[in-house]
Parts: sequence; structure tokens; C-alpha cells
Amino acid sequence: MSKLLGKRALVTAGAQGIGLAISQHLLRAGCDVFVHYRSSADGAKVLEAEAKQLSRRFASGSADLTETEGCDAIVAEAVRFLGGLDILLNNAGSLIGRRSFAEADDSFWAETMSLNVGSVRKVTRAALPHLAAAGKTRGGASIVNLSSLAGRKGGHAGSLAYSTAKGAVLTFTRSLASEIGPLGIRVNALAPGLILGTSFHTTHTKPESATATIATIPLARAGNAEDVARAAVYLASEFDGFITGATLDINGGVYGC
Repeated sequence: MSKLLGKRALVTAGAQGIGLAISQHLLRAGCDVFVHYRSSADGAKVLEAEAKQLSRRFASGSADLTETEGCDAIVAEAVRFLGGLDILLNNAGSLIGRRSFAEADDSFWAETMSLNVGSVRKVTRAALPHLAAAGKTRGGASIVNLSSLAGRKGGHAGSLAYSTAKGAVLTFTRSLASEIGPLGIRVNALAPGLILGTSFHTTHTKPESATATIATIPLARAGNAEDVARAAVYLASEFDGFITGATLDINGGVYGC
């Protein structure tokens, strides 16, 4: 029987790309799931239909996670529906655009940080009391933060702000794991490399760049959303385990710890 059967999960940006795959895998593992989205209502409908087939509880809601009010509201909505929270998947984030250091003005820098770091902090802060309750009464709780290989290596040209933000997510993960471990909450991160088939790389990665990157990957292929989703479910299931403060690299071997 799955360790995740009956666990209550909130997934931010969970209705498209990697987030959609994570939401699907959590449902299939036995979770009841609440999905946040900004504009991907169609993806939420796909998940709703799949949840019905699996006899899992599912709901979704839209919010702007760059605003404190949006973060607080989506967590409150998820908790009302689920009756509590065992698992938080902080997946929201985006490159927004490729700009050099000279081109990245204060407004762009602030927007990138707000979406990629601020949303993680604010959603986690709102969810913490509910996760702590699960930590005490339901055998533990788990937070999984989505970072990036860019947060490890610095990323390709034009991704300085994004890479800095994703590096901050890794540090946030390690530090928070130490602070809230005594509450029975484990905090880990994922650092995906080149994951094709998502809107992120369709928008921001040119085909010739993807081909050049694949040539450097020991497994000789790009990753896909399913590769990340399986890892996310594994770390989510560590609500009662001994893994915390860790980052799992998902990149085909192009970069190790």
C-alpha cells in the first residue's frame, strides 16, 4: 500500500508542465490534491477528471503568488477543502525572460525574485501551522521545493536573475529544514536540468541550444516532466523518513553534488 494513501497535498502551479505531472503522480499514489494555478484552468479540469477516475478528492484555485494575499488565500482554500495539509509542493516559478546583468533593471529583478523565491516563502509561511499539526498527529509532513540546475551552475546566458533566485531556493530549503525539523516537517528540493516538453523550455530555450546541451548529458537525452514528477513523489513520501535539507539533481548526470 502506498505511503501516500490519504495524504493531503497542495501543489502550486500544479496544472501545467512539471506541476501537472507532479499532481497526476500524487493522485495516482493515493493523495487527495489541491492544485493552485494562475491561468491553466484547462489543466485543472484534466486533473479533476483523472481524480474522479481514481476516486481521489481534488479541487483547484487560482491566485497570484507574488502577492501575500494570494498566497494566504490559496493555502486557506486548500486547507478548507482537504481538512489539513501533509504535503506542500512549491512548484511555482519562471525564468520570465532572458536578460543580461546590464539589462536586468530593478523591476525585472524584483519580479523574478518575487515569483521564484517570494512565493515559496509566503506559501510555506501560510502552510506551516497546518504542516506542523500533521507533523505532530499524522506521522510527519513534507515540503518539496522546485529549484533548478541553474541554481547549482548559474544557468545559460540571460538567466542571472533566475539562477540567483533558484540558488536562494536551495539555501532556503537547507536552512528551513534545520529550523522546522523538530516540528516533524521535512524539507527537500529538486534541481531539474534540461526538461523538454514544457512551456518553460518551449518559450525560453532555442532548439539549437537544447541540442547542444543534450550533447553534454551522459544519458544522452533531455529529461521530461515525468522524470521530475517521480522524484517529487519520492521526496513527498518522506514525511516520516530521514531525508531532509537535501537536493535531488535530475539532469541525466550532467552535474553532480
